[in-house]
Amino acid sequence: MTAGPVIVPGAVFGAVGALAAFPLRLAAREVERRHAELRRGVTRRTTHVVFGRTLLAKVATSRTGDAEIVRRTNAEREAGRALISENGFLRLLGLMKAPEASSLSRQSLIDQSRLAGDDLDMLSLFDAFEHDGEPYSFRDLILARKYAGLIASGATWGAIARSVHRSGPVASLTAKSLNVGSQHGRPDAIYLDEGLSELDGQLLFDLGSPEDDTLEELFAEAETAEEEERHDDAATLYQRCLAIDPSDAIAAFNRANCLRGASRVAEAAHDYARAIKLDPGFVEAWFNLAGLMSDEGKVASARRHLQKAITLDKAYADPVFNLARLEFDAGNFPEARRLWARYLELDTDSEWARLAQKGIQFVDLHMARTAG
Repeated sequence: MTAGPVIVPGAVFGAVGALAAFPLRLAAREVERRHAELRRGVTRRTTHVVFGRTLLAKVATSRTGDAEIVRRTNAEREAGRALISENGFLRLLGLMKAPEASSLSRQSLIDQSRLAGDDLDMLSLFDAFEHDGEPYSFRDLILARKYAGLIASGATWGAIARSVHRSGPVASLTAKSLNVGSQHGRPDAIYLDEGLSELDGQLLFDLGSPEDDTLEELFAEAETAEEEERHDDAATLYQRCLAIDPSDAIAAFNRANCLRGASRVAEAAHDYARAIKLDPGFVEAWFNLAGLMSDEGKVASARRHLQKAITLDKAYADPVFNLARLEFDAGNFPEARRLWARYLELDTDSEWARLAQKGIQFVDLHMARTAG
C-alpha cells in the first residue's frame, strides 16, 4: 500500500474562503502540529491555497460572481501554488476518510463524460466529486456525466457546486436524477426529480463554536468592505477579528492597508509593525511599511524595510525597484544602477522594466558626463 499525501514541514497554506465543514482555527492547530502554517488569505510565502466552500456563497451575490473565483484560481496556478479543495485539505490532515481506490485519469474522465476540462477542475476544487483530483473513481465518472448534462441544460459549474453539498456526501447523488431548477424559480439550484425537491441538508461536520462562526463571518465581511474601498468600515471589522484572534498576522496586515487607504498613517504603521511581529517573514508587510515610510519622507526607515524585504524574498522584484528609485532620488547613482540591473533580472518586459532600463541609461549618461 502506498502512503497518502502528507503535509511537508515548512509548507504555508493560505485559506481563501472559510471552511464549510471545519473551523479554520482548529485546522490551523493541526497544521502547526505538523510543522507547517495555515493562514487566512495568500501571501508570497504561501505554497498551497485551500479554497473553502463558503466562498461559493459569498460570491453568489457579488457583481463578478463565479468569474472572480475562476480568475483567482488561474492567478494562483500561474503563481506556482498548489490548489487544494476543502475535502482534500481535511484528508491531508487525516480529519476525513480518503475515498476508495480509483484509477481514472483527468483526461479519461473528460473523454468519457464530455464534461469540459475547466468545469471539471472547478467542480473538483469545490468537492463536487468523490475525489478532489485524479485518479478519479467510476462514481466520479457517473457524476461527471450528470454534471455535463446539467451544464448542457443551462447550469453553471458554480450552480452545481453550490447545490450538491446540501444532501450529504456527493457520491450519494450517483443513483439520483438531477435537473436544473430554472423553471422552478431558483436558477442557482439543482433539483432532484423526486417531487422536484431542492437538494438540501446539513453539513457533515459541526465541530465549531459560535466564536468560530463569528470570526469567519467577520473576516469575510471585512474582506468585502476592503474590496469596496470602505476603508474605515473594513479597519473596524478587521480590528474585531483581531480581538477574537490576536495572532492573525493577515488581519493585522489587511487592517494596516485599510488604515493607509483612510490616510490614518500612524495607525497603519502600528498595524504593519504588528503583522511583522506576529510573522517576521511577512515580506509584504515589510514592503508596504517601507512604502508608508517613504511617503512620509522617512528615507532611512524606508531603506531598512526594503532591504529586509529583499533579504527575505530574493525573487520579489517590487522592493528592488523601489529601493533603486529611493537611492536614485538620494543621489546614490551607482547603487541605483546596480539595483535596477538586478530588477531587470527579475522582470524583463513590464512597464516597470522599461522604467528601470531608462533609469540605467540616465545613470550611465550622468556618470559619463561626470567622468568627462
